[in-house]
Amino acid sequence: MKALGIIAEYNPFHNGHAWHVQQAKTVSGCHGVIAVMSGQFLQRGEPASFDKWRRAKMAVLGGVDLVIELPAAFAVRSAQYFAEGGIRLLDALGIVSHLSFGAECDNLHYLQVAANSASDEKMISQLISNMKQGYTYAKAFSHSVGAATGLGHTMLSSPNNILAIEYLRGIRKFAPHIVPVVIKRRSSNYHDKYIENEFASATAIRKTLEEAGCINKPLTRSIPISTAEILQDALAHGYGPVQFESLASPLLYLLRTLPVNELEQIPGVSEGLQFKVAASALKASSITDLLGCLKSKRYTATRLQRMLIHILLGTKKQDMNLWINSGPLYARILAFNDCGRDMLKEIQNKSALTVITKTAAILNTRKLNSSNMTSLEKMLALDIKASDIYALAIPNPCLRFGGWDFLNSPEYIQGAAGSECRA
Repeated sequence: MKALGIIAEYNPFHNGHAWHVQQAKTVSGCHGVIAVMSGQFLQRGEPASFDKWRRAKMAVLGGVDLVIELPAAFAVRSAQYFAEGGIRLLDALGIVSHLSFGAECDNLHYLQVAANSASDEKMISQLISNMKQGYTYAKAFSHSVGAATGLGHTMLSSPNNILAIEYLRGIRKFAPHIVPVVIKRRSSNYHDKYIENEFASATAIRKTLEEAGCINKPLTRSIPISTAEILQDALAHGYGPVQFESLASPLLYLLRTLPVNELEQIPGVSEGLQFKVAASALKASSITDLLGCLKSKRYTATRLQRMLIHILLGTKKQDMNLWINSGPLYARILAFNDCGRDMLKEIQNKSALTVITKTAAILNTRKLNSSNMTSLEKMLALDIKASDIYALAIPNPCLRFGGWDFLNSPEYIQGAAGSECRA
């Protein structure tokens, strides 16, 4: 079986995503589509607007055949580790032949030139030097790679192009046999805040959804009917949209009570930042206030948000370093259709990864509180904790209980669109 891999967040799944899936299938010749999707927290250091099970269902009804969770250990990371985590997980499944991603630049040669340059030791040295001068990573990256390749700043500073370059670097490093398939994005620009046509940005869709509080006419133009139905039901029952600001109280509590030596062990905290974080937490009354105190040329809002999520999760640098070396240690299934079920059988035959359909079969609540866990169990425990903390921000107070990962099973969506699978 030739399977196509996609690394995504689907926050939420929209028309641009559906178009990408169909185009990628056509270009690659693959019939089965596997999406590795972020769970409750995202790469930019924010909670997803809706939980991972609902977003996975949107994806399967929108054309994806199998959705597997990208562990939080890789989902809430910089573009490099996010991309590497997704690629290593897809490769370890044993059936993925292609990886597709969307970008503003669909010239694979230019992207490959940039990816090769970004791995060069001289360029990396220049990148570090630029960041020490106060440049953000994106700006330092575009200047360094642009100087080495002659490629334009606009191309190299686009978030989707940067991620595409990281995918190519990850393929080269971990899975050179996987064929990259770049699809030119049809949606609006990444940061666009308003819906102007049927291919709107996820940012615009979320903004419209938050302001309207319902599925209005602009939204129906930009998302599949199946997504609209899932979102409308979620809104009616108070499952979302989840806001980062809703986690302000538990976060500020942690920041005001954790010793600075413990803050120093959190991923993203360096160069004495722990002292500024602790001092700022005493002044701030919201996450917006806190970010305002901490943000600088060196520390962008996105980098700081990832740090704050890791503080909530209690992630330690030591564990992160171990997981960077090991890569994802399991394939946790969120949703699938008929084709996805066929692929799961093949994965179980070909992959050495642990395939998880029931959380308690791998890690029960008694072991969860133990100090004697394997690296796999610690990685899974982080996903479980992510759901328990995420639940605290759900709009409906009656839904803020814990244990979601033990209560929810993968959803089998029989006869979903695109479910025919051929070897």
